[in-house]
Amino acid sequence: MSVNQQAHTGLPYGQPQPGYQGYQQSGYGGQQMPGVHHSQYGAYNGPLPGYQQPAPPQGTLRAPPTSGAPLPTSGAPVPAGQPVYSQFGQGDVQNGIATSAVQMQRPSASQPFIPGTAPTPVSQPATFQQYGPPPTSAQQLTNHMAGMQIGSSTSAPPPAGLGYGPPTSVPPASGSFTATGSGLYTSYSSSQGPPPVTMTHGLPPTSLSQGLSLAQPAFSGPPLSAQRLPQAPGFVPPPCSTGIGPSSYPPTTGAPRPSTMQGSQLPGQALTGLPTSQPNHVSSPPPHPSMSGPAMTGLQGPPPPTHPSQSGYQMQQNGSFGQVRGPQPNYGGAYPGTPNYGSQPAPPPPPKRLDPDSIPSPIQVIEDDRNNRGSEPFITGVRGQVPPLVTTNFLVKDQGNASPRYIRCTSYNIPCTSDMAKQSQVPLAAVIKPLATLPTDEAPPYLVDHGEPGPIRCNRCKAYMCPFMQFIEGGRRFQCCFCSCVTEVPPHYFQHLDHTGKRVDFYDRPELSLGSYEFLATVSYCKNNKFPNPPAFIFMIDVSYNAVKSGLVRLICEELKSLLDYLPREGNMEESAIRVGFVTYNKVLHFYNVKSSLAQPQMMVVSDVADMFVPLLDGFLVNVNESRTVIVSLLDQIPEMFADTRETETVFAPVIQAGMEALKAAECAGKLFIFHTSLPIAEAPGKLKNRDDRKLINTDKEKTLFQPQTSFYSNLAKDCVAQGCCVDLFLFPNQYLDVATLGVVPYQTGGTIYKYAYFQLETDQERFLNDLRKDVQKEVGFDAVMRVRTSTGIRATDFFGAFYMSNTTDVELAGLDCDKTITVEFRHDDKLSEDSGALLQCALLYTNCAGQRRLRIHNLSLNCCTQLADLYRNCETDTLINFLAKFAYRGVLNNPVKTVRDTLINQCAQILACYRKNCASPSSAGQLILPECMKLLPVYLNCVLKSDVLQPGAEVTTDDRAYIRQLVSSMDVAETNVFFYPRLLPLTKVDVDSDTLPAAIRNSEERLSKGDMYLLENGLNIFVWVGVNVQQGLIQNLFGVSSFNHISSTLSTLPVLENPFSKRVRSIIDMFQAQRSRYMKLIIVKQEDKLEMLFKHFLVEDKSMSGGASYVDFLCHMHKEIRQLLS
Repeated sequence: MSVNQQAHTGLPYGQPQPGYQGYQQSGYGGQQMPGVHHSQYGAYNGPLPGYQQPAPPQGTLRAPPTSGAPLPTSGAPVPAGQPVYSQFGQGDVQNGIATSAVQMQRPSASQPFIPGTAPTPVSQPATFQQYGPPPTSAQQLTNHMAGMQIGSSTSAPPPAGLGYGPPTSVPPASGSFTATGSGLYTSYSSSQGPPPVTMTHGLPPTSLSQGLSLAQPAFSGPPLSAQRLPQAPGFVPPPCSTGIGPSSYPPTTGAPRPSTMQGSQLPGQALTGLPTSQPNHVSSPPPHPSMSGPAMTGLQGPPPPTHPSQSGYQMQQNGSFGQVRGPQPNYGGAYPGTPNYGSQPAPPPPPKRLDPDSIPSPIQVIEDDRNNRGSEPFITGVRGQVPPLVTTNFLVKDQGNASPRYIRCTSYNIPCTSDMAKQSQVPLAAVIKPLATLPTDEAPPYLVDHGEPGPIRCNRCKAYMCPFMQFIEGGRRFQCCFCSCVTEVPPHYFQHLDHTGKRVDFYDRPELSLGSYEFLATVSYCKNNKFPNPPAFIFMIDVSYNAVKSGLVRLICEELKSLLDYLPREGNMEESAIRVGFVTYNKVLHFYNVKSSLAQPQMMVVSDVADMFVPLLDGFLVNVNESRTVIVSLLDQIPEMFADTRETETVFAPVIQAGMEALKAAECAGKLFIFHTSLPIAEAPGKLKNRDDRKLINTDKEKTLFQPQTSFYSNLAKDCVAQGCCVDLFLFPNQYLDVATLGVVPYQTGGTIYKYAYFQLETDQERFLNDLRKDVQKEVGFDAVMRVRTSTGIRATDFFGAFYMSNTTDVELAGLDCDKTITVEFRHDDKLSEDSGALLQCALLYTNCAGQRRLRIHNLSLNCCTQLADLYRNCETDTLINFLAKFAYRGVLNNPVKTVRDTLINQCAQILACYRKNCASPSSAGQLILPECMKLLPVYLNCVLKSDVLQPGAEVTTDDRAYIRQLVSSMDVAETNVFFYPRLLPLTKVDVDSDTLPAAIRNSEERLSKGDMYLLENGLNIFVWVGVNVQQGLIQNLFGVSSFNHISSTLSTLPVLENPFSKRVRSIIDMFQAQRSRYMKLIIVKQEDKLEMLFKHFLVEDKSMSGGASYVDFLCHMHKEIRQLLS
């Protein structure tokens, strides 16, 4: 083991890691990763053609169970002398017992069960341990699961109870549920333990997972042994079983809990005994600090009567969602027509669904991660550490592995063999963002200059020097950590080793001590063995009738006058080295000579678009400061020159050819900014026809809608990449434009597409100008090549993103900006070993905006495992969803959409079934058991399946789908996270005196209240939804109008008003805008207004208009799929 590999030995699982003072690191701190947030992007950019109105919900909207006071952390002492396994970091439990202040340990099975509960048949595996007094009926483990039966809707109602306590008949103790049918639900008093859970989000049993024990502060006797109740005889679990588990209870603090909580019912639902509870904590142990939610808001229905003598399945250790007994009255099957399994037919009760509060909540998982991992810096020195979620603000300290801002993996502990990887079906992938922007308090990568000889590399595999290379023979040679080849250390690089075998200059050299750094490239890394010229920007403006008429041409010209002062520049340079050029076009192209010596700009027209050439060399690309007066004069003249144009037709391919030829003539790389309005139907190469055909949706030919209509653009893209010509395309369509074809060149050159449908100056100007400013100013690498090297045993086999590949290893990018990611999938080609782990090295060779050739290197070390449990403990759901979405979005190019959807569902069912079969403790098939760090996989996957690419609503255009498909393919994990599962905040809960945001709520209509206002963002749009009963004062403060009816739905910005509420809401919106790579369109939605349909499209836990399942239904469906695989 070399000294330089000090990072490699991770501490044993579950011990505090250095740098994490004292908090338990389970693979992820056991944290669930927020997944890819799903959202649908409604009109992606532009007014939406009307959404069909769904039937209005009946009944009143339920007040949102907003998240609330943190629970106190009090906990039972762990008996001395027992090792503490906290498999998940504190507070991770979302659906299971929190290991919060109390670390659980598994009592030996031989410990006596406390009298008062029924003994468990020996043959049944243990399922939950209860620490604390035996459940008396007060503790009637009212399994929230009970209600959760989603399986069969007909059954003879058992004595209507949710009491799943052990089958003892203990008379109800005082303080237990009120047995009346009032809508009151009594919560447990402090001396009683919440029932065990059944939603076992469990981790592998080895690690004592969640649903485990109910630690009771008040009790100090020996822990009970794990018990499972006998199964009711003759009961066959219903098919789509169901139940997703119990939910959490109010805090167990020493003070008695309030004895009753009142709840309002859901819209249109019959009251029934379905206890609701805090967002997703499925069992409430000694509570965690971060539990949100006033405990149990909105309970529906009368309390479950306490029926002690019911037996059913016991709650599963590990947090499974389970079936706790035979079918319950009033819980309809999730899928109509479910056969009755083994239960007596009875008149069908009103349909009832699983309680949404008892299933895993993205909001809760995000909140817990922030609380547990937001305060400590993430120190990258340890191999295979799972980073905090993308939604958590944290500081990174690079100590040998690349920051998660540059690389995130689907799993940080990968299977040692390909058989194990195939068995789990968990894709092994990394989402790499090589030029990511870092927060101001983190240092950018150091630049290392080795002078003439250039970077030190392995002789065989050409990997670059990094912290994992091992120096031997006193420092004279080094052994490559990727291919094991031994290479001589050049004399100029030689250094002695210390007593541990580490070089004595270890901490002075970034390439030996850091995960990310840059090398200055030598001339041998440059094209034609000569250093590159600084890049150029060419602005190419459509001056056809539509562009001029809408005011777009004038707007662009005005903006460019000031924007040219903000071209990107390197470090401390006085001015940017980037030169600029200008072209306008309709059916012909107009080039402009803006040489500094001219008094007026000169225009040259090229009408032979079939054979494009650049009519001038000198004076086309110029330095902004030298030619400023000529450029300003040109930008003043363009709108006037074309003011009376009648030309409606445009060309497109010749415009790109012209830009590419101009860069070729100037011998430099660069970027074309093309502003385009219509389908290019004028006679010219690359001419397109309108082929939009909605009748193809849901047929085998639907894939043609995503494919370019001609191969012309793919060939053009290849030429652009060879020249280092990147294309950014700004589209302003009023009708079909064929984004699938026009987007080919931007996509393959590493460029970006922006789309403003039905562009109108007053509403879209701010968004377009902000996007343009960000796009022109952002850091870009030109003429880039990226290669990912891996240690022996795995290799990069597949790549996703906006780039071109001419061979199987090199990702070629004419341009790569700080927002783009490249996603890489790895496969095994040999066995890996647990001792040495696996290594990745991403090397990006690029030209920066000053014309300097550089190499940026990112290194990452991962653990390897022989146990599936270790794989499932170290996955990152957000990254997994990012990968699966990209995989599916590429799949629609060649497969029917239905096939793609089925493949996704099947793969996720296999991932979860493998966990269930190999890692979860034995339990009834009726329980849905999810790995702790994948418990959000179903909700996020459903969001991807319901997205407009895979399940379009009637109002989604073909162009929208092609646009979103390309957009998502190069998104980073934080962007897919909020895109698929939008962020929803209650504005009425905003504290105007504090910088903290109000707690987010789940994306479901039943969480909205008519008396509130909400802000929803998904990275493309920001909605402000105003309920009909919002107080007049708030409306006045935010909109400056006197009543709800006076609010204008056409506002594109909030009015600037001098009051604390207005200032705070606007500052929140500004903060969200700053976090995203695009400027989000602001849409004001009044309740019951026509735009509300668009807004509801983003409430992704609900059924969608286009037929997408609700979260609850999809969870049942996934459970059914998993059970089929297991049987």
